[in-house]
Amino acid sequence: MCRERRRQRRAPLIPQPRGGRARRAVLLLLGACAAALLLAGQPLLPTARSLAFHFATLQAGELLKGLCYLAEEIFHLESRHRGSFWRALSSCLSPRWHGPMLLVCGSACVALLGDGQKLGLHLILASLCQLLILALGLQKPSAVEMSEMSERSKQNVAHGLAWSYYVGYLKIILPRLKKSMEEFSRANPNLPACRKTWKLHILFPLSCEIYDDLEKADSNIQYVTELTETILARAGIKKRVYKHSLYAITDEENQLWHCAVEYATPLQTLFAMSQEDCAAFSREERLEQAKLFYRALEEILRGSKECADAYRLIAYEEPEEAEPHFLSRELLWHLRQEHLEEVAVLERSHPHTPCTTLDSAELNLQISVSDLPQPLRTDGF
Repeated sequence: MCRERRRQRRAPLIPQPRGGRARRAVLLLLGACAAALLLAGQPLLPTARSLAFHFATLQAGELLKGLCYLAEEIFHLESRHRGSFWRALSSCLSPRWHGPMLLVCGSACVALLGDGQKLGLHLILASLCQLLILALGLQKPSAVEMSEMSERSKQNVAHGLAWSYYVGYLKIILPRLKKSMEEFSRANPNLPACRKTWKLHILFPLSCEIYDDLEKADSNIQYVTELTETILARAGIKKRVYKHSLYAITDEENQLWHCAVEYATPLQTLFAMSQEDCAAFSREERLEQAKLFYRALEEILRGSKECADAYRLIAYEEPEEAEPHFLSRELLWHLRQEHLEEVAVLERSHPHTPCTTLDSAELNLQISVSDLPQPLRTDGF
């Protein structure tokens, strides 16, 4: 049971970026539909006429939807589109694509149908259906489509919080953290030093519920001292102070593990947004944004050379049943992993070599009692 719980605790909680499986599924279904059409044995001319008509209907629907959006955007030309009508039109639809496509499909329909009045009637009916769908709100993107668009454009709440947290805080303090830990280690030579743990351990509870006092969250976590302060002039604030707290984590054998640890403070923003009605931020959206925040920050820090090896991100989901020492166990697992990493690095940098020193019991020196040179061999040669 204990192993199963540990395996569940270390299971990946953060979703990976979506791949191209949806597009591959489209291509697969397209091939299946084309094969079914060939197997149906339909005449070529009616098939081409139907395809052209359906393409024309789809393009007419996109144009109508764009025109409906344009009816709103023309009242925001100055504030949203810099006074440019063309910019507003391009943001509602793509004239360079939808216009020519509609023209080509319409021309193909005329050529294939041979009856302009019948084509006009079909387009009017198709436009009526498209407008009815828009009026009823039946063409809204799905939750997956909206999530994928926001993730690819990197314009959601999570990416904004990640960049703000990195630029406004982590990029400032992480390059100076090693020096602060070294100063503390020199001032406390009696404490065991593990350089792999000389980093900032940032906690990511996916519930976004943060304790202001870690000692209240877990009694096995005890405050030790403050590390050396970083004082900078920042955004008009003279002598702005950045500092970190050092904690001692007690393990099962009452051994103390020291580390700098704190919560990712932007999670408080996500939690507060979910409590405000005006934010319209549900609990499910908060969980999704918390995971995206972790992933975005991880990607940002991975590309930052000055912050390399100065942090460790710890994402976790708190158990449904309250466990008084869950947080300390989570921290201890990561600290032990860092200790094992340091041992592995030391073993690679100092490989085991056979001992070249000779033991005194194995060393048989032949010392001459005469001052004259004597042969070392005793067989008379």
